[in-house]
Amino acid sequence: MRDDISTRCTTIEECYEFMLAYAGQGLSGGEGSQSSGQVRHYLERTVEALSGLEEAYAAAVEQEKLKSAEACRAFLAVLERDARDSLAAIQLVLAQTTISSQLIDNLNASIHLRALLTDLFLIDEILKTKRISVKPMTTG
Repeated sequence: MRDDISTRCTTIEECYEFMLAYAGQGLSGGEGSQSSGQVRHYLERTVEALSGLEEAYAAAVEQEKLKSAEACRAFLAVLERDARDSLAAIQLVLAQTTISSQLIDNLNASIHLRALLTDLFLIDEILKTKRISVKPMTTG
């Protein structure tokens, strides 16, 4: 499950990084342009990564047997809301015929997407800390 969360987080972060570069290009997003197709690809991958994100997180909490499992479950409601709101914004952008740099810049600025990214960084750090603390000691 940890790998599933990591893959989802990486996909979402890669999309955000691509969108930052895309937003700075000043493109009109004309239909059929290569850049427009690329941004759609990243957004579609992010839609897939967001779908079921909260369930994957809940499963990782159970699997990792985190000491703070109760707090993690409470955070699940926050993650679910932020993922749902980000998903709605991304789907709205994908529904447009053209995706301009300005449209992506506005999506990047969305408080929903920023909250989701912060959630993911928090989760990643918690799981990373868990990995470090359970690493077997080796004698050298």
